[in-house]
Amino acid sequence: MRGLMKLWLAVVVMALGVGWVPPNHGAERRGEGAEASENDATAEIAKLRTELDQLRARLPDQAHVMMDVGYHFTNLWFAAKAKNWPLAKFYLDETRSHLRWAVRIIPVRKTSSGELDLRVILDGLERTVFSDLQKALDSQDTGGFPELYGRGLVGCYACHQAAEKPYLRPRIPEQPEVRILNFDPNATGP
Repeated sequence: MRGLMKLWLAVVVMALGVGWVPPNHGAERRGEGAEASENDATAEIAKLRTELDQLRARLPDQAHVMMDVGYHFTNLWFAAKAKNWPLAKFYLDETRSHLRWAVRIIPVRKTSSGELDLRVILDGLERTVFSDLQKALDSQDTGGFPELYGRGLVGCYACHQAAEKPYLRPRIPEQPEVRILNFDPNATGP
């Protein structure tokens, strides 16, 4: 259904751009000019479909975006452990932003038991785990952060299980993903 909506939108946009008149509209004006216009419109639609397919092929897939999520969530752990609160906030914000991007790519995943609405899962994580993590960062709660981070991992894994990907088991990271950044909040330069 979504594909038909996009195609219809492309046709409308194209029609506005070239002044195309749909078949059966103004039939009295039909003739060689109208047939040529219809042929032009058909060619333009085919061209738009090709361009749309090329654009889709260039977009990152959900797995790529989830790699970014892992990168940011891993670095969040080390930034908070180092008490670098601005850096930790940055990585939490990036984690949330990339999760929203991942869900925009595939909002509803098909599973063996039906459709899984990832938007609902992300909304629940946003309202609970990520909101609590944000509060911990805002209050610089070093003691509470590890438990909240662990709850984030549990939430992530619950989503992976629901999406029939139980082999994706997140855990407390052993080392940061980024090696060029200094996590020390008191560092003064390179």
